[in-house]
Amino acid sequence: MPTRDRLGRANTVDDLRELARRRTPRSVFDYVDGAAEAEISLDRARAAFRRVVFHPRILRDVASVDLRRRLLGRDAALPLVLGPTGFTRMMHHAGECAVARAAARAGVPYTLSTMGTTSIEGLATAVPGGRTWFQLYLWRDRDASKDLVARARDAGFDTLVLTVDTPVAGARLRDVRNGMTIPPALGLRTIADMSRHPRWWANLLTTEPLEFASLSSWAGTVADLAGQMFDPSAVLGDLDWLRGAWDGALVVKGIQHVQDARDVVDAGADAVVVSNHGGRQLDRAPTPLDLLPDVVDAVGDRAEVYLDTGVLTGADVVAAIGLGARGVLLGRAYLYGLMAGGERGVDRMFEVLTAEMTRTLQLLGVSRLDDLGREHVTAPPR
Repeated sequence: MPTRDRLGRANTVDDLRELARRRTPRSVFDYVDGAAEAEISLDRARAAFRRVVFHPRILRDVASVDLRRRLLGRDAALPLVLGPTGFTRMMHHAGECAVARAAARAGVPYTLSTMGTTSIEGLATAVPGGRTWFQLYLWRDRDASKDLVARARDAGFDTLVLTVDTPVAGARLRDVRNGMTIPPALGLRTIADMSRHPRWWANLLTTEPLEFASLSSWAGTVADLAGQMFDPSAVLGDLDWLRGAWDGALVVKGIQHVQDARDVVDAGADAVVVSNHGGRQLDRAPTPLDLLPDVVDAVGDRAEVYLDTGVLTGADVVAAIGLGARGVLLGRAYLYGLMAGGERGVDRMFEVLTAEMTRTLQLLGVSRLDDLGREHVTAPPR
């Protein structure tokens, strides 16, 4: 079936997820789809969105709906940021560049991960008209971290996203059970998988080798790479060092406690992301949607508050905005689209979410996203 027809039949992100599952090797799909340990955090995040109650108003003019949002000083066409994901060229050979091009067309920022498989300079060259953010892990080697920051600045990235919930790698048991390595190793299991996903393997083996945003090469497991990169000794004071090295917008991602939100804003963060890393780090961590209103109240107008984890529908996005989020970071949602149909699959994800957000706002009686508030959304009970 041609890609256009296949994607045209995907009416939800869940439909894209199913297409992705069929078209990629199990180890790759599970790397995207899975979470840490028993995956309780991820299940709770999705359940929280299901518990949301909307409160519609009637007889409002909703003939047209404005989804625009101002994100860290610049207008975006949607209240979305494509968040950082590692090893994206493993999901589809077009990888980060394809995702960034789709984000540019949609009018939203794209975030390149430190663990991305396209270099900082390569992405800037491939997508010159897009708005790009760069995600940083603090390395044990601070000079290496500082070099990445300088490269991102020189390449025109306007926002730095510091991920702070990774002192060590979470236990992602699907990856352990699948024997997941970066890049996938050619063993008996993967050779057998070639017969089921020949196009994916052909693309992996015939396109240029994976190039990382932060290092030239790697051969090993995800946990091994994380163990080399992550610095378990990082402290709040490191934000002072980073604020001195970066003069653009600074976002701190991985907030799971109200006091931590206050502390990082006091230390110079322009925005925080309420996030438990998609459920991929500490299982049983706080559910971001539950924590969001408290963080918004604590931070006030001193910084912008974003949310990720568990967002798979336009209604989820509307719920997060109604509870105070400035915007929402997506991860799995766009990776499902990428695996389902490459760059056009990411475009389809945007089409689906835009239609769902528009319809949800119309049924709520809200014509401008900026008019959405807590009177329209009840937070899920805890």
